[in-house]
Amino acid sequence: MSDNFDVVVIGGGPGGYVCAIRAAQLGLKVACVEGRGALGGTCLNVGCIPSKALLHSSELVNEANTHFADMGIIAKDVSVDITKMHAYKQSVIDGNTQGIEFLFKKNKVTYVKGWGKIAGKGKVEVALLDGGNQTLETKNIVIATGSEPSELPFAKVDQKQIVDSTGALALEKVPGKMVVIGAGVIGLELGSVWGRLGAEVTVLEYMDAITPGMDGEIAKQFQKILAKQGMTFTLGAAVQSVEAGKKGVKIGYKLKKDDSEHSIDADVVLVATGRRPYTTGLGLEEVGIKVTDRGVIETNGWKTNVEGIWAIGDVIAGPMLAHKAEEEGVAVAESIAGQHGHVNYGVIPGVIYTTPEVANVGETEEQLKARGQAYKVGKFPFMGNGRAKANFASEGFVKLLCDKDTDRVLGAHIIGPAAGDLIHEICVAMEFGAASEDIARTCHAHPTFSEAVREAALAAANGAAIHA
Repeated sequence: MSDNFDVVVIGGGPGGYVCAIRAAQLGLKVACVEGRGALGGTCLNVGCIPSKALLHSSELVNEANTHFADMGIIAKDVSVDITKMHAYKQSVIDGNTQGIEFLFKKNKVTYVKGWGKIAGKGKVEVALLDGGNQTLETKNIVIATGSEPSELPFAKVDQKQIVDSTGALALEKVPGKMVVIGAGVIGLELGSVWGRLGAEVTVLEYMDAITPGMDGEIAKQFQKILAKQGMTFTLGAAVQSVEAGKKGVKIGYKLKKDDSEHSIDADVVLVATGRRPYTTGLGLEEVGIKVTDRGVIETNGWKTNVEGIWAIGDVIAGPMLAHKAEEEGVAVAESIAGQHGHVNYGVIPGVIYTTPEVANVGETEEQLKARGQAYKVGKFPFMGNGRAKANFASEGFVKLLCDKDTDRVLGAHIIGPAAGDLIHEICVAMEFGAASEDIARTCHAHPTFSEAVREAALAAANGAAIHA
């Protein structure tokens, strides 16, 4: 096998494997280096996919314990087998990783199992998982090594009592009390999983609102719904200490509003304070690649300051989202192939997969106000949606933000059933520069959740929805 390639991608996560496949489809000779022993990166192995499997499982348990009887379904003594639940989760992971390996073979991408290091211009040294080393020569190197959980200096993760997102996906039993440090996407999703399965969940958040950066109105409604589900929130809490002992974990924190000191006990603590770029052992310093003081690789059009070396995904600026990395992977592959790679960073949706789901794209009201943009709002509650009522899913609403003069859609924020799927109608609309009237005048099937999107568009375009 020749060790000379047009492109060597370091990292087999969503950005890396998609970049490798697209480059191969464009006729380039490609290798992808991955040290995990399985493709798919954090997302597929210990992130997006396994968390969604557990979210689905736990939601069905919750549905059985709440609404089954209301619908005339009698399911007595519903119980949870955590071991089988994890086995189901693993089967989902395995099916997906094997699927990517099949796609590599189909597209003739060389899969190199090992840890890659940039050894100079056009050279990647790989410490192979089965022993030995291999040197790959290439015209282009793409760094797609993703990210890892951020750490707190006083909270040593042991993946048993003090866990990060990886450990929270593998707990062997439902904790009696769980404390989540950080009210972002990861903390709320995983806290929701264990809360539905029976844990008493308390969330400590440093900021004065959950999900920092989210549209304020949505965040407030989201917190109310989660609190109604049993999740307890302490906002403005600066965690000072996390001490594990034989009887559990003690967490000390200060309230920013009055500097008062407090403590809380837990069986398990989930540290969910964000993620940081993973570039350990990659050789960035040796080849002179510029990074910020936060470890983010500096790029211009995904090119680093070193010729022939590109970077995508979580290691560069922007939201740490799998689909953002995928878009960049395609754009870089097309750029290397002489085409014009492009990513519209103004139309990248975000989703929180709790129940109800929360989704957004474009700008928030706070951002529009900050830049002095004149805008109008169209809203519609799921309480007015027939399908949502039939499914016991009438909490939440759709919110559309549009230019006051042109009616062009500037952003959308949804909290409610299937929000993560509904948001993409708005994404397509924004990609084509649509106005709310365009959405409002598009026939939507009845009865569907998507009618709520149309009603919000009617409210923005005409000043009033039909069913509100």
